[in-house]
Amino acid sequence: MDLYEYQARDMFESYGVPVLPGIIADTPAEARAAAEKLGGVVVVKAQVKVGGRGKAGGVKVAKNPDEAEAAAEAILGLDIKGHVVKRVMIAAGARIKEEYYFSVLLDRANRSYLSLSSFEGGMEIEQLAEERPEALARIEVNPISGIDLAKAKEIAVAAKFPAELIDKVAPVMVKLYEVYTGEDATLVEVNPLVLTEEGDIVALDGKVSLDENAAFRHPNHEALEDKAAADPLEAKAKAMDLNYVKLDGQVGIIGNGAGLVMSTLDVVAYAGEKHGGVKPANFLDIGGGASAEVMANGLEVILGDSQVKSVFVNVFGGITACDAVANGIVAALEILGSSASKPLVVRLDGNNVEEGRRILAEANHPLVTLAAGMDEGADKAAELAAK
Repeated sequence: MDLYEYQARDMFESYGVPVLPGIIADTPAEARAAAEKLGGVVVVKAQVKVGGRGKAGGVKVAKNPDEAEAAAEAILGLDIKGHVVKRVMIAAGARIKEEYYFSVLLDRANRSYLSLSSFEGGMEIEQLAEERPEALARIEVNPISGIDLAKAKEIAVAAKFPAELIDKVAPVMVKLYEVYTGEDATLVEVNPLVLTEEGDIVALDGKVSLDENAAFRHPNHEALEDKAAADPLEAKAKAMDLNYVKLDGQVGIIGNGAGLVMSTLDVVAYAGEKHGGVKPANFLDIGGGASAEVMANGLEVILGDSQVKSVFVNVFGGITACDAVANGIVAALEILGSSASKPLVVRLDGNNVEEGRRILAEANHPLVTLAAGMDEGADKAAELAAK
C-alpha cells in the first residue's frame, strides 16, 4: 500500500524525523484556513500517488491565504497522470539552501535491503541514475544489523556529502530507517531531503510503501487506506479474502497458486495476440482451497467486471484434488445461477484429474468447455472473448 505524502509526513513526525508543519484541505476554503493557521509562505501540494506533480501544476507556492485559496482551487480536480486531485496539503514554506536524496527499499533480487542516496536531490532519481550514475550511492543494508549511526555515516560518505554535513544528515537517515523497519515498509524515500538556510536538515517530501503482508502486525494501517479510491472489484475481492488484482483485459483468470496464475497470464496474453489482441482481465489466485464458496466468490468478482468476455479456470490438483475443484465449479455455477452468463474454459491437471473431468462432463453445463491442456485452454478462452 502506497501512502499519500501527508500520511508519510505524519508517519515521519511520529518517528522523530524532522518535517515541516502540514495541514490537509479538501476545499479552497479549508486551504485558506490552513494557510492562515500556518502563517507566512506556504506550499499547496496535490495529494496523489504519482510523481511529476510539480510539472503538472500540482505544486504551487502561496505567499498569503488568498493565494493559497486560489492555488487550491486550481489544483483540486486536476488530472495528474490519470489521478484526479481530491485533496491538497498546505505545507509550511522553507528557505532551502541545498537538496539531497535518500531512500531505503527492499532489494528483491539480492534478498536484502538497499539504500540509495545522493548529495544531489530535487530531481527524478531515475533520471539521475541514468545520466549520472556515479552521483547515486547504492549501499546494501544487512536486515539484521540495519542502519545505525556508523552505517548512516558510511552511506553519507558514499553519497558524497561533505564532511561538515555528515553529522547532520546521518541521524536523520537512522530515523528514516526506523520508519522503514518499524512500519514494515518496502520503500521509504525522501526527495528532497533539504538543508535550510537556518542549517536544519528537513524531510521535505516523503514517499512510503507498506508491505500488506505485515498488516496483521499493524491494525492502524487500515486507517491509512483510501477506500474511496480503491477499485470496487478489488475492494469486493479483499472483503472475500481473495487474492485478486484487476487488469485491463477481456479474459478472466482463476488459478490455484501465484506461480501458475502468473504463467496463465502470460499464456493468455500470447494466445490473445492471435485473436485481436485479447488480454488477461485479472490475477486471481484461489490458493490451495477450491471449495464451492471460494470458486463462487471468485467467479462472482470476475463476472462483475464488465470488460470480461470469457473466463479461464486453470487448476493443477495437488493438495486439493481435481475432483474437489470440479465439484466446486459445478456448485459455484448453481449458486450463481443466471448471474453466471459468460463462457468458462476449464483446464484441470494433477491429482484425480480424470475424476474431475468426468464430473464436469456429466454436469454438461452449457457455459463450460473442457480443455486438455493449458495452451489449448488459453487459446479457447481468448477465442471466446474475441467473439
